[in-house]
Amino acid sequence: MTYIAKPRLHHPTLTTNKVGYTRRDYEGRISTLCAGCGHDSISAAIIQACWELDIEPHRVAKLSGIGCSSKTPDYFLGASHGFNTVHGRMPSVLTGANLANRDLLYLGVSGDGDSASIGLGQFANAMRRGVRMAYIVENNGVYGLTKGQFSATADRGSKSKKGVVNSDSPVDLVGIALQLGATFVARSFSGDKAQLVPLIKGAMAHGGAAFIDVISPCVTFNNHGGSTKSYDYVRQHNEAVSRIDFMTPRSEITTEYAPGEVVDVPQHDGTVLRLRKLHEDYDPTDRYAAMSYMNEHQSRGEVVTGLLYLDPLATDLHTAMNTSHRPLNTLGRTELCPGVGALEKINASLR
Repeated sequence: MTYIAKPRLHHPTLTTNKVGYTRRDYEGRISTLCAGCGHDSISAAIIQACWELDIEPHRVAKLSGIGCSSKTPDYFLGASHGFNTVHGRMPSVLTGANLANRDLLYLGVSGDGDSASIGLGQFANAMRRGVRMAYIVENNGVYGLTKGQFSATADRGSKSKKGVVNSDSPVDLVGIALQLGATFVARSFSGDKAQLVPLIKGAMAHGGAAFIDVISPCVTFNNHGGSTKSYDYVRQHNEAVSRIDFMTPRSEITTEYAPGEVVDVPQHDGTVLRLRKLHEDYDPTDRYAAMSYMNEHQSRGEVVTGLLYLDPLATDLHTAMNTSHRPLNTLGRTELCPGVGALEKINASLR
């Protein structure tokens, strides 16, 4: 069905957001992935998050590498900027684009093969440098385009569709992101849209390096008994650290209630947010506690999901490098070539 073009017509009664776009305006082409692929659910969550955030599609730059996951940017935000890089090189291309034009919102989409194998060094350096972006890994534990070999994130002891047992230790991208300085770290499940959409909204609005690892079952090669990335396994072993929502910045709303208590909190738009306080001892602002919590539950065979870590005072690469507040691609000859005198001052400061 890939030859069928998606109709451009919109029903006149479709709801629009604050910038005048319908949800369909955030869609892309018809997906060519397998029916039931978790990646399509992630694409739908990205569409929903951007629509709810009232983001103008042309303000987003989406970049990807190679793999089933890296095909998905073609299926959402069709009116945004896009660049499909070579295998594993998405983070460095995104870094260059970000330095050239800081006014865009950067969305990096990758997979477990793309980021945890050939692109592991690129992923690690993007996290430690604090490149401002929402980095989403669609993690299914296999190489789907090359017929189901184990990827670097496949758990030891998991079985392939043919019954082969994986004997290698897995690469934990969440643990690496926490260790190397990412300031927004989360894990979710493609089958849990209620959790995933707020996480994507938070990552898009974050002021630093935001990383979300999304377990996304491959229905063709990795959705069977013995797989730890299947729908059934993740649903049975999911340990959510919190129930979250994302609110755009407005005047502060405060409330006090005890662990286990339910409280209704009126919101700015007139709706009421009902909160239940869970996990009394979990603090998402403690990086090392997040690592310990994740490792503790992983040893029990549980997949921890939710917002694992958040630095509310995050900075990005532009702050560290003290770059121009104007995007570099808007600077003219005078700013870029200030003359011999300015060059001599720079050289003198380096002696």
